[in-house]
Amino acid sequence: MTSEHDSAPLTPPTVARTGALGQIGRGVDPEPAPRKVVVSWAMWDWAMQPFNTVILTFVWIALYLTSRQFLDPAVRESGLLADGSYMNCNQSEYMGSAYCQGLTDLSEWWGWANFAAGILILILAPALGQQVDARGTKKKWLIGATIAIALIQFALFFVEADPKYFWYGALAVAIGAVVSEIGNVSYYAMLSEVSTPQTVGRISGLGWGLGYIGGVVALVVCIPVLFGLGQDNPLSYKLVAVVCAIWTVVFSIPMFRNVPESPAYAEAEKVSFLRSYVVLAKNLAKLFRTNRATFWFLLAAAVYRDGLAGVFAFGAVLAAQGFGFSFLEVIIFGLAANLVAGISTIIAGRIDDVIGPRNLIIIALCGLVAMAFVVFLMRDLGTIVFWICGLLLCAFVGPAQAASRGLLTRLTPPSMQGEIFGLYATTGRVASFLAPLAWSLFLAWFGGIVYGVLGIATILLIGLILLLFVKLPPHVRA
Repeated sequence: MTSEHDSAPLTPPTVARTGALGQIGRGVDPEPAPRKVVVSWAMWDWAMQPFNTVILTFVWIALYLTSRQFLDPAVRESGLLADGSYMNCNQSEYMGSAYCQGLTDLSEWWGWANFAAGILILILAPALGQQVDARGTKKKWLIGATIAIALIQFALFFVEADPKYFWYGALAVAIGAVVSEIGNVSYYAMLSEVSTPQTVGRISGLGWGLGYIGGVVALVVCIPVLFGLGQDNPLSYKLVAVVCAIWTVVFSIPMFRNVPESPAYAEAEKVSFLRSYVVLAKNLAKLFRTNRATFWFLLAAAVYRDGLAGVFAFGAVLAAQGFGFSFLEVIIFGLAANLVAGISTIIAGRIDDVIGPRNLIIIALCGLVAMAFVVFLMRDLGTIVFWICGLLLCAFVGPAQAASRGLLTRLTPPSMQGEIFGLYATTGRVASFLAPLAWSLFLAWFGGIVYGVLGIATILLIGLILLLFVKLPPHVRA
């Protein structure tokens, strides 16, 4: 895709030969940020985790909004078997039923809502990134996004278990995903201001790790509500949304109190919002001319990051429908998945600073592809295969995500952090259709839900191959 000679001459700093890394933080030779500031910055990942883990992944979408509770009553009753259980739509004799088709439709409609969210992020994220760089308003945007996400979670309390409320719930969560991604633009861009060249990997890993562990704690907090009121009681899911909203507000306070506002960078041009797109186009062209490594990395990362997202987006569905996990088993798996991902990410953050983020990403992607194929090939052995390989998949996801963020921070000059991370969010959403498309096509072609894991593995493999062709500056251990 590019060669080492395609990039502009890079200033050799003390840690890695990139033009950006030597400028991270508050100067050419920056002092480490106070521990309180670093932890407070990382706590925002913890504060957002209930929305990501409970609402988007393991509980609210998977077990409520796309469940039989949102089917027409007649269709729902058609899926009831003589023994009081419902049809297992992974079994061929039920796949063509009205009940199973109804569940498929709910998942498809949620996919379209997600697609619309991706388009909004595509339009908004890069321009907002350019604006916060030029005006020094990263923290203000982050505060606004946090408040909006909390209000959206509160609004989910009013989603009744009725088909006519489906689109209200779906669009509310999709808008929350847009706002969350916009918040991430500022949050990721602040990483360079709370880290030094020697610590960027471990601090990025700390944020991701706290986020995953926060997901574990959030699920634990929600379990008494879900099991106290019952998994078929809509009120349990409505109250869970309120708990998530309160969590977001409370645990985002350290960020608001202790992390200073970002400076405005003189190099970033102050223009109107619409004019930001013109500036963005010019900067993209400049990025392609002067640092093609970063340009091509954004492209490769867009593909494999969508595969990473697919692991969590469809993992709960695969567990429940493909391997027959019960409601309780899905919750326990969610707890274990986030705990494994959190611990592995924190550990990998330190490995990142030793071997370099590119090498860590390659190792993680190789592990993900291997485990996905093992899940498929050994599926006949039952749930134990998914428990082992599924958790290993989760152990590789977090390190790949954190290392990607750290690598981009190393490659990007401080004055362009917001804009480049806006592009990072945008390119990730540009490719966000790949994993859902591959998942759906493999299910359609082969007629079984377990084949979907091959679709996810295919996207990860393509992203890995693209990354291998990207020639990045060599990492030098601190």
